[in-house]
Amino acid sequence: MRASLYRTTALVLLLYGSSALAQNSSDTEFRKQLQVQLIKANPGDVIDLPAGKWSLGRPLSINKAGITLRGAGPSATILSFRKQLQGGEALTIGAVEGVTIENLAIEDAKGDGIKAKGCKELTLRNVRVEWTSGASEQNGGYGLYPVLCERVLIERSQVMGASDAGIYVGQSKDIIVRDNRVELNVVGIEIENSTNADVYGNQVTRNTGGILVINMPHLPVKFSRNTRVFDNHIHGNNTENFAPRGSVIARVPAGTGFMIIASDEVELFQNIIENNQSANAMVVSFAATGKPANDVAYDPYPQRVWIHHNRFTGGGDRPDSKNMPALNLGRIAAKGRLADILWDGVAPREPEAPRTELCISDNEDADFANIDLRGKRENYSTKMSPHDCRLTSLPPVTWMDERGTSGTN
Repeated sequence: MRASLYRTTALVLLLYGSSALAQNSSDTEFRKQLQVQLIKANPGDVIDLPAGKWSLGRPLSINKAGITLRGAGPSATILSFRKQLQGGEALTIGAVEGVTIENLAIEDAKGDGIKAKGCKELTLRNVRVEWTSGASEQNGGYGLYPVLCERVLIERSQVMGASDAGIYVGQSKDIIVRDNRVELNVVGIEIENSTNADVYGNQVTRNTGGILVINMPHLPVKFSRNTRVFDNHIHGNNTENFAPRGSVIARVPAGTGFMIIASDEVELFQNIIENNQSANAMVVSFAATGKPANDVAYDPYPQRVWIHHNRFTGGGDRPDSKNMPALNLGRIAAKGRLADILWDGVAPREPEAPRTELCISDNEDADFANIDLRGKRENYSTKMSPHDCRLTSLPPVTWMDERGTSGTN
C-alpha cells in the first residue's frame, strides 16, 4: 500500500504540483487525474508518468495537438487494462498533429492498444503493448494502430499477442517503422493501403505471418504503393493463426515470413528471412485469399515488385494447408520443400492493363516457384529466369515539418 501511495503521489506532484489528493488516491483517481491533464494540455506540454503499475478500468484519449505522454520506460511505467470495463481501445488519439507517446507499456487492452485516426506527425517510441496471457483469439486486434494518418514514426517498440497485427499502419502515407520487436502476433507488421513506407531494422519472430504489405478492397484508399522492407530479421514465424474467423488475416498461413497481397511498387531487400515453415516470401494477388473482391475501383494484382539481395535460409518444409486453401500449399509441398519465393502467377488478363512486373535478383541461392493459381498448377514452374530483372530503387521516406525536424532512415 505504501508503494502504491508513493507512486500516486509522484503522479499528482508531476501533474498538479501538490500532494493534496495523495492520501486517498487510487487507480481510478490516477486515471481521472491523467485524463484531465490530457484534456487541459497545451501544445508543447510533456506529461511525465513515473514508474509504477496502474490498473485502468476505462480508456484514455488524446485530442490535443503537440503533446508528449512519457513514462519512465516500458518495463517501469505500466498501464494495465486487464480489468477494463468500458471502451475498446486502451488509448485513442484523435485527428491532431504532433503527438508523441514514449517510454511506457500498455498491457491487456480489451481491444486495441494505441489507436490513432486522422493524425499527423505521430511518434510512438519505446512503447510496449502486450497481452500477457500469450496468443489468444480473445486478445485485442491491434497493438499499435495508426489509420488515415500522415507522417508516422514507430520505433524501438515491442508488441506481443495481437490477434490481428502487432504493428498496423493503414490508409496512411509517409511511414517509418523501424527497430521494433514483434512477436506472437497473428501478423507482426502490416502495411495496408498506404503510400510511402519504410520498414527496417525490425526483429520479427514467432508470429503467424511476419511482415505483410497488402492492398484490400472496400476501403476509402484504393491503392498500396511505394513500400520498402529492408534490413529486417524475419524468422521462425510459425505460430498457429489465432485471428477470429472471417477476416482476411485469419487466412494467413502459419509459417509465412513476408507476404505481398495485391500491392504495387514494393522493394524487399537486404533482409535475413529464415525458417518460416510455409514460405519465406510470397507475392500473391487478391485471388489467393479465396474471397471475391466485388470492388470495381480495386486493382487485385501486385505490380512492380523487386526482391533482391536478401538471404533466405530454411523454411518451406511444413506448410500450412488449412489457411489460404486457394493456394493449396500442402499439395504443392507433396513435391518437396516449398521454394523460398512463391508467386501465385495471377496477372491481369486485359491487354491494356499494366503487366505484373516481378523482378528477383541477387538473393544468393534462393529458389522460386510460380504456383499457377489460376491454371490450377498446370503450368507450375520453378524457372526464375523470366524474373531475372531489376527495377529502379524506391526513394527513402522523409518528411520535414515547419519546426525543421524530419523523419528519415
